[in-house]
Amino acid sequence: MKVAGICFTNAGMELSERIIELFGTLPGEKAEVSWYCKGKKLDLAAHPAFLPVTEGLQSWAAKRFLDRDVLIFVGAAGIAVRAIAPYVKDKRMDPAVLVLDERGQFCIPLLSGHIGGANEAALWMERELGCRAVLTTATDVNQKFAVDVYAKKNNMIISNMTYAKEVSAALLAGDQVGFYTHFPVKGELPEGLVWSSEFYRDQDQERTAEETSLGIYISPSYQRAYFKHTLWLIPRCLTLGIGCRRGVSARQIEKLVEDTLRSYSLYPEALLQVATIDLKKDEPGLLEFCRNRELPLRTYSAEELRAVPGTFTSSGFVSDVTGVDNVCERSAVLCGKGALIIKKVSGGGVTCAVALENRSVEF
Repeated sequence: MKVAGICFTNAGMELSERIIELFGTLPGEKAEVSWYCKGKKLDLAAHPAFLPVTEGLQSWAAKRFLDRDVLIFVGAAGIAVRAIAPYVKDKRMDPAVLVLDERGQFCIPLLSGHIGGANEAALWMERELGCRAVLTTATDVNQKFAVDVYAKKNNMIISNMTYAKEVSAALLAGDQVGFYTHFPVKGELPEGLVWSSEFYRDQDQERTAEETSLGIYISPSYQRAYFKHTLWLIPRCLTLGIGCRRGVSARQIEKLVEDTLRSYSLYPEALLQVATIDLKKDEPGLLEFCRNRELPLRTYSAEELRAVPGTFTSSGFVSDVTGVDNVCERSAVLCGKGALIIKKVSGGGVTCAVALENRSVEF
């Protein structure tokens, strides 16, 4: 997580130092924090770690929108609003923006409260700083299920933000929203969500649920919509196994993967990682493909792949070259720790296979 903060007074600098210290105590991945100051009569000698801003505040904000996940303004909310206004575009992409007054009494999440995590950060500061988190998002203040928060916490992609807004509006109005998934579900559905009647038919149960035109479907597949207006939550649950000849291009790999996912009606956004044999760990085209899609590449030895239990598409040629009869299927299963849902597909010097992670949906 990359954080940038800015303050405008000496009192703001004092509070900012406390916030910087707090970020240093976060468990897990450490935050990369940069703090700036802009204003007159600032005691820079007492705060040498602060970076003076000499350009206009909007120019500073424009750069931070590109290189930071979280922006924190210690000062008036109006200053922050005017600074970020030209750059606000999409709640799925905008950084989280928070404002604290210089005395640390209030913390206001201005932007990306749910997906960007601004609300969560404000509540964290409330606990650690003793300030009051001022939340204004309707689902939070009414204690309703927030689909965007749920998706973020569970590593899912929201297919359609318009439908996401409609889901929230329906729940706030007291209307029912449908729900369906093929994954095992742990826990009770949140208030307002009701199982689609398809669930009871699939489970061979007599009970039926009230049909709803708007519903949530958790799946990596878009083959079938279970509601007239379906909001897909796409879990990142697919492992892509790749085998390739030396010198294949990223475009050759991309074409086979795109065609394969499309033919099986699978969302590309559901890809979690790529797996292959360690002989291909430095293959330029494969590395470029992974960079372009921002997917980690996991590699395994021939011995590890041979030990994977199951029935796989065997190739004597592949065995002679790599020491194992199949790379794409075996690596997908080993890395994905799940079931093979697409067996070996070949084209353009590339082979691919897809494994579905063994997972559940939890509430």
